[in-house]
Amino acid sequence: VQLQASGGGMVQAGDSLRLSCVTSGRIFSSFGMGWFRQAPGKEREFVAAINRSAVRKYYADSVQGRFTISRDDAENTVYLQMNKLKPEDTAVYYCAVSRGTGVTMSPGHYTYWGQGTLVTVSS
Repeated sequence: VQLQASGGGMVQAGDSLRLSCVTSGRIFSSFGMGWFRQAPGKEREFVAAINRSAVRKYYADSVQGRFTISRDDAENTVYLQMNKLKPEDTAVYYCAVSRGTGVTMSPGHYTYWGQGTLVTVSS
């Protein structure tokens, strides 16, 4: 299973970006998906997650109301729409495949990880 994340870039505070994560193989539609991020010198942290059916979505408090996670099973892709970006959102963003149909905020619950895409937000 391979995950390819894209959509990162350098933006100014208040701007928007949409991250995409395309997965290979046929497992995408069977599992929950998550986005995590890691800023320099910090641990990887949970950002958002979506279960297999897309009925349940979870967000970190720091991004609630600004970020939206979605999935397109036909395209084997999970998205992260990021609005009103802040300098503290600067990080490498990773997508990941959950162990099952549900999702959690724990990185240990995820089995496959993408290579990450860098988001830099200037003030």
